[in-house]
Amino acid sequence: MRNHMGSDPNEQPLRAELFSASQLEAHAKSLAVAHQLGPPDVHGVLLQRLAANHAALAEAYALVADAVARGRQITPAAEWFVDNFHLIEEQIRISERHLPKNYSRALPNLVGNTLRVYDLALELISHSHGHVDADTLRAFIAAYQTIQPLRLGELWAIPIMLRLALIENLRRVIAAVTAGRREREQAAQWSDRILEGAAGDPSKVVRVLAELVAADPPLTVPFVAEVASRLQGQGAVSTLPLAWLEQRLEAQGQTVEGVFQQAVQSQAADQVAVGNSITSLRTLDAIDWREFVEGLSLVEEVLRGDPAGYYTRMEFATRDRYRHVVERLAARGGIEERVVARRAIELAAEQPEGREHHVGYFLIDRGRRVLVLALAERPHHPALRRKIGRGISMVAYLGLFVDESIRILRSIETVVPLN
Repeated sequence: MRNHMGSDPNEQPLRAELFSASQLEAHAKSLAVAHQLGPPDVHGVLLQRLAANHAALAEAYALVADAVARGRQITPAAEWFVDNFHLIEEQIRISERHLPKNYSRALPNLVGNTLRVYDLALELISHSHGHVDADTLRAFIAAYQTIQPLRLGELWAIPIMLRLALIENLRRVIAAVTAGRREREQAAQWSDRILEGAAGDPSKVVRVLAELVAADPPLTVPFVAEVASRLQGQGAVSTLPLAWLEQRLEAQGQTVEGVFQQAVQSQAADQVAVGNSITSLRTLDAIDWREFVEGLSLVEEVLRGDPAGYYTRMEFATRDRYRHVVERLAARGGIEERVVARRAIELAAEQPEGREHHVGYFLIDRGRRVLVLALAERPHHPALRRKIGRGISMVAYLGLFVDESIRILRSIETVVPLN
């Protein structure tokens, strides 16, 4: 028996087996092994889905609010949803602001056209039933990176991807809740017709029941639970309709008592999913994402090995600029970010003293030319070799970073003597 209308697995709530912390870490590693990168997302699928989710949630809110206004009883999950709809809309607006049209093109995309970092968000939410906290999230991502590193851009994308995934989960759960709401409304109408007919002319009960049988509505859990709860205890008038209902259920291997139990379990699961998702949306606003990204960045881990020891004493903004230089060099050359950072550290370590002994010399100072040439010399970096081999001026290549370099140099000249 279906709990709610619809059976598309892509529309079902994100409610897989609930994992413990250690199971989540093991699952993250298995995902890292299984993930295969595909072509980039050029269609902005997530932005389109966000717009669809916004429209669906707004429609659901109108439906549930109308039921409340008419004095209908709603489920605990629906109460959570209505009471916190303002928060959900705010989170959707935040997501829209942080998800520009071409945002997903720069992020690794899996075979099957799902962004890798978004798939991680979906998996975490599915196996935690919508509960997200900083410690669990940190351990989950760290476990994934023991097998497959994430790019800096992906780490920074985690908060927006979690928002999108939580909003997606809310849309799916609330879709089931509103489907149940419609099915209960339909059940209430049939039950009222039966009871109204009995009050005037008992023979009308048979006619209404015949119409119900002819209509053959799907006997979903919400529909059956509503009909049974309204007819039970109504005396002789409900005997025939309840007998028909029990007979239909028996043919499906079900009982009225079993349906009531399923309804309670389903409502409890929906309440947990909605409550967890809304609480997790609040949690996202409380996480220090700068600390989160630095703590998980494999590039940061490498750069902290700066031979001069200056890097760890710099402010966050300066460290972040260094990491972005690494990110851009890696992207332009088709090189793993850790390789770029590690080569910069190696070059700095080869210098005995002075500013050249600091990794920043090879990232934002005159030593960047040396770094680019060193990366291009590596046989497994054909992209950079082609850039140089085609006669592209190194000055022009480095010119892409001049403005940023000037800003960075000014910001650190009090920390790293350049003369």
